Amino acid sequence: MISREKIIQLIEERIAEHDQTLYLVNLKINPGNIIQVEIDKENGYVSIDDCVAVSRNIEHNLDRDAEDFELEVSSAGLDQPLRMYKQYIKNIGQKVKIKLPEKGSVEGEIKSADQNGFVIETKEKKTVEGRRKKEWVVNVIPLRYDEIKETKLILSF
Repeated sequence: MISREKIIQLIEERIAEHDQTLYLVNLKINPGNIIQVEIDKENGYVSIDDCVAVSRNIEHNLDRDAEDFELEVSSAGLDQPLRMYKQYIKNIGQKVKIKLPEKGSVEGEIKSADQNGFVIETKEKKTVEGRRKKEWVVNVIPLRYDEIKETKLILSF
C-alpha cells in the first residue's frame, strides 16, 4: 500500500512551489490504491491548474510499476462539509447550517473563526416581552469544532 506520509509530502511539496495559499483538506487512500485528494485555497477558488499541478507531482514521484494506483485530485466542493478551520476562516460572512450532536441543527452566519472554534450569529423572530409584534432577535453562538457533527454552506442563487 502507498504510504500516506509520502502522498502528504508530495502534496505539500507542490503547494510550496506552486501556490502557498492552497492546503490539503482531505486525503483518502482506499484499498486497491485509490488515492483521493481534496484541496482548497485560502482566498478564492481552486483552479483546474491547481489540481493538475498537485496531481502531476504525485504521479511523477510514484512508481506505477511498483504500485498500481488511481489518483483523483479535486477541490473542496461547495456541497461538502467544512472540515478544517481554514475553511471556516475563508467563509466568514457566509450562511451555514450546523448539525449538532443532540440538539438538532442551527443556521446562521459565520462571524469569526480560529483554530479552536468559530462564532455564528443567528436571527429569529420572537415575541419580546411588552411588545405586540414579533421582533428579530440576534443570538451570537460560540462553538468548538468538537461540539458539532458537520457544517455545510447554505447556497443561495
